[in-house]
Amino acid sequence: MTVRKLRAALTAILLGTAAAGAALVLAPAAQAATVSAKVGPLLKEAQAMIAAKNYAGARTKLNEAEAAASSSDDRAVISQFKSAIAISSADPNTPGGAKAKFAQDYNSGKFKEVIADAEYLKKNNVFDAQSQLIVGQAYYKARDFAGCVRYSKSLGGSETALALQARCAYEIGDDATQRDALEQLVARTGKAEYWTGLLKLGERSRGLSDHNTLDIARIRLLTGSMSGKDDYISLGQFALQFKFAAEAQGVLEKGVAAKLLTDDRSQRLLSTAKQMAAARAASEAKDLAAANAAPQGDDLVAMGENMIGEGKAKEAIGVIQNGLKKPLKDANNGQMRLGQAYLAAGQKGDAKAAFAKVKAPEKDAVVAHFWTLVASH
Repeated sequence: MTVRKLRAALTAILLGTAAAGAALVLAPAAQAATVSAKVGPLLKEAQAMIAAKNYAGARTKLNEAEAAASSSDDRAVISQFKSAIAISSADPNTPGGAKAKFAQDYNSGKFKEVIADAEYLKKNNVFDAQSQLIVGQAYYKARDFAGCVRYSKSLGGSETALALQARCAYEIGDDATQRDALEQLVARTGKAEYWTGLLKLGERSRGLSDHNTLDIARIRLLTGSMSGKDDYISLGQFALQFKFAAEAQGVLEKGVAAKLLTDDRSQRLLSTAKQMAAARAASEAKDLAAANAAPQGDDLVAMGENMIGEGKAKEAIGVIQNGLKKPLKDANNGQMRLGQAYLAAGQKGDAKAAFAKVKAPEKDAVVAHFWTLVASH
């Protein structure tokens, strides 16, 4: 009897076993081998018993085959049959069986057992990275979110592990862990889906000013994490509130281009932004002269911030720097705007240096950190 025929039969058995997870594999050299006349019939009987899930009987037949074995081919095929039994019976004390039990428990929704199966995988040295992540998912599916957070922290910093950690932390209201995981994900990938979660957390920071909220909305636009019409309207209205009409016009036009702002209200808001932007541009030289003459630098900082929205980032850098040379009511805002201008001008290193100077209060530091993450990509 050739091993190729036995292999085909065993593969069919294993593929029909829900827990198997993998079919029996024979080495190429073994597939061309031939078992002895005494061993062949015993293996066929064992094969039928495996198919009938009579694993004890199959093991007995394999013991008989082992006693009758007369060649290395006999012993190699018998070994393969033993592996087949371990997998089909999900024997957790063997590598293949432990994997099979693990897969079977997961597929059956026995998630607490999946978590316990990790010990068998470890014992058999088959607890690989993929299995570790599956255990983490089992914690989540078992709704053991606190356990999921604890376990996911042991998985290293892969994207999947961090995303799992963030999700489980969300479920138990662990904002600190969720923020840390999302920040790592944002820093590593820059993906909009992670920015969305991180910025939502940022919006819940205590004591945010309207200017902080405007910045978070700006970052949402820059990172491609705008969720729909309301985000464009909100950012446009905030920009108009601060008299940054050119920025509002640009944002609303992006919303129109995305075919989100098609209603009459949106069109009226865009028309207002255009009129205000034109008026602001007409008076810019006069306003800049007045800001330069003022004893404090806040007006110059505001002028520079408006210039960023007009697409004049390089000019804005100088204007804001002049403002920083004077006393300021809000020094943090000055550094934030300088960083924003550098970022818009493509000078990311200078931008990060400016944002790094904003350390307190927490509401400003959180937003400055978000800006730093933007500048890191």
